[in-house]
Amino acid sequence: MLSLLAIFVACSEDQGPQILEGNSTPPAEVTNVVVQNLPGKAKITYTLPSDEDLLYVVARYKLENGMPMEVKASYYSNSMLLEGFAGQSTSEVKIYAVNRSETESKAVVVSVNPTKAPIFDIFDSLTAQPDFGGIRIIADNPTKEEIGILVMQKNVQGDWVPLSTSIYTSVEEIKQSLRGFQSVDQDFAIVVRDHWLNYTDTLEVKIKPLFEQLMPKSAFVGVKLANDATTINNAYPISNLFDGQFLEYWGSYFTDRTIDVGNHLVTFDIGAKTKLSRLRLWQFSEPIGGQRMYYYLGAMKKFRIWGSNQVTDPNLQTGWTLLGEYEIKKPSGLPYGQENNDDLLAARDGADYDIALDKPAVRYLRIECLENWVGGKFMAVSEVHVYGNPNF
Repeated sequence: MLSLLAIFVACSEDQGPQILEGNSTPPAEVTNVVVQNLPGKAKITYTLPSDEDLLYVVARYKLENGMPMEVKASYYSNSMLLEGFAGQSTSEVKIYAVNRSETESKAVVVSVNPTKAPIFDIFDSLTAQPDFGGIRIIADNPTKEEIGILVMQKNVQGDWVPLSTSIYTSVEEIKQSLRGFQSVDQDFAIVVRDHWLNYTDTLEVKIKPLFEQLMPKSAFVGVKLANDATTINNAYPISNLFDGQFLEYWGSYFTDRTIDVGNHLVTFDIGAKTKLSRLRLWQFSEPIGGQRMYYYLGAMKKFRIWGSNQVTDPNLQTGWTLLGEYEIKKPSGLPYGQENNDDLLAARDGADYDIALDKPAVRYLRIECLENWVGGKFMAVSEVHVYGNPNF
């Protein structure tokens, strides 16, 4: 009985992480090291030592900005990718073979000389132009790097300070607007930064944002075309889209989920021919289990916005101009029916859907639901703001 108790006590003690073996003999070094220099990266291939006790290979180096880096590759691989270089300079890399006792071999020292990092080509492609209420940034990111485009203005001390609305993205074609600026000449400075805090030069521009206004909802009127969807029991009129009630069930717009008319459409008149800059939509949030779900049921996932200056033809292909097609993505990436605080923050204040500058001025709008979050065609929208310039 005492022996069993002793075994139990010994097994229950927390020993913490333990080295797998006690082999203090260093493994042999890697051999036949070959360096392939890439944009901002270097791929290293090598021959592993024949030590049966080998666990992994580690490379240590410093970036041009002084940041220490370490990359590990298991003994199942004979290569590793070293990232984070600004490029166009030589860096020393030390490579070690490591056994299961964390004993390292002697270092094999190689030099790498990556070509310039992708941020510099992104910067070279970057343009800034006036947009409604702000500045529009356009750039190419063909390798989909995770980057920040820092847009700066001077503070009261005269120092450049990044705006809180600066751009962080990994999309291939960057086309993004920063809004909330008065329509007067303003100075901006723009720099591209990568994940490893490498920075490009700075582009300084003077831009006068285009004037935009929130179009008065008192002029909005619902229009019913032949191929528009009907509402649930005709109880939720089109006017609910612009009645100023946010998130209220009776103030939202719902199309009838039981009808099959293809993509559900809703049409309304904004009261004046207007060069549109954006629509801001608030999706209806379903109250589920004591919380609101924004990416749920009839909330739109994919949709289009159409415009026209006459409403006699319900045919989208002949009577209407496509102003934009959009897909809403849940920030968390969680499965349907699961949402976190990131999702709530992204959805509760509504979201802007930009209209390209080359689109014509229009008076009548149609929203076409291509797919909602439950996979259907019906839509549930709480409120719509329309921004633009009727005197453009």
